[in-house]
Amino acid sequence: MKKKILFVMLCVLLVSGTNLFAAGSNEQKMDKVVLTMGSWRADDVDAMNNLLDAYSKVAPNVKIEFKPTNPADYNATLRLQLDSGTGPDLMYARSYAPGIELYQAGYFADCSDIAGLSNFTDSNKAPWRATDNKMFAVPFAAVSHGVYYNKDLFKKANIAVPTTWEDFLSACEKLQSNNITPLANGLADEWDILETFFLGALPNYIGGATERVKYETGELKLNNDKFIKAYTAMKDVAKYCPKGFESVTYNDSQALFATGKAAMFIDGSWSVGTYSDAPFDWGIFAIPAPKGNKTAICFHPDMAITMNKATKYPNEAKAFLSWLCTVEGATTASKYLPAGFFPMINAPISIELKQANEFLALNEGKETDARFVWPVLLALYSPMDQAVIKVMKGEITPTQAANDVQQAYDKLDL
Repeated sequence: MKKKILFVMLCVLLVSGTNLFAAGSNEQKMDKVVLTMGSWRADDVDAMNNLLDAYSKVAPNVKIEFKPTNPADYNATLRLQLDSGTGPDLMYARSYAPGIELYQAGYFADCSDIAGLSNFTDSNKAPWRATDNKMFAVPFAAVSHGVYYNKDLFKKANIAVPTTWEDFLSACEKLQSNNITPLANGLADEWDILETFFLGALPNYIGGATERVKYETGELKLNNDKFIKAYTAMKDVAKYCPKGFESVTYNDSQALFATGKAAMFIDGSWSVGTYSDAPFDWGIFAIPAPKGNKTAICFHPDMAITMNKATKYPNEAKAFLSWLCTVEGATTASKYLPAGFFPMINAPISIELKQANEFLALNEGKETDARFVWPVLLALYSPMDQAVIKVMKGEITPTQAANDVQQAYDKLDL
């Protein structure tokens, strides 16, 4: 009898144990942490999904879902989500003031203790350092500005790559005399002529970060001779832009260059993958400085990734950010980032696309800086944009343009 009771008890324990193990197995399956990532890069879904899939091999218990918003709606949408407590666990952080604002509002976490941040230079961390000296994001990618050029058309017109602004204008003149439109740039979308052309060329006239700070503090005036020369450069190139350039959109400009109807296009590195199937040989060169000045590069810190201070999974979110700070993470990111977006880690990174490497190589031996207005003077974006456009249209002189921007600066509460 005792043996029978013992047998029954063993059976019960075995069945219970099986259920316990099954429950444990199911619990393990349900243990996978799911994080969401917000972004303004709606075009990068495939690229980021590939990157996040690669990370899942490093952290198999974590799944990160990429949920971007249309660029124009990102700031407002993200703020609404964060205000309502529905913000993503991870998200793209804009550089300088827009990012600092969300950190100071208590939404972005303090990322200062993320392992691996020492793999970035101080200048590459600065755009995501708050006024309390704490890091509110991990640097992810930068973009560059330069001149796309049609090597076949240059060869046809017997033109060498310009190394000074004066040579650049001479090349434009020679192309035009050969019935070739020198520049594809237009004014219709407004942002591109300021961000890619004027701000891309500006360090050639005023210098890099050290000089920029003097304008931010008011030590130097935005209507000095250096700025006037920069606006004069924009006036001088207007005649080399497409016929009716006032109505030429950014997409029109890309099409003009891609079809060989314009010899050059001053644009950002983010377009480098656009011309992979172009029916001609093409390359990149730096926007050249005027004689007597050193050519500098606008290498703009474009995006970082941060974590929501209110995330339910801070350890998993922090682990992902730490991975991005490793050479392995940065190398993986460079593989999947869209062409022309460059990892900012202080380590050699190989990029497959030849012209993307050409863009990155422009930085070698040159001073680099962010777009002039981003760090402190973003309120001058519109006044400066309109100054450039009016100069190119011939509505105001370069001196008037510089004076208008200085007047706008004088009204700022800095």
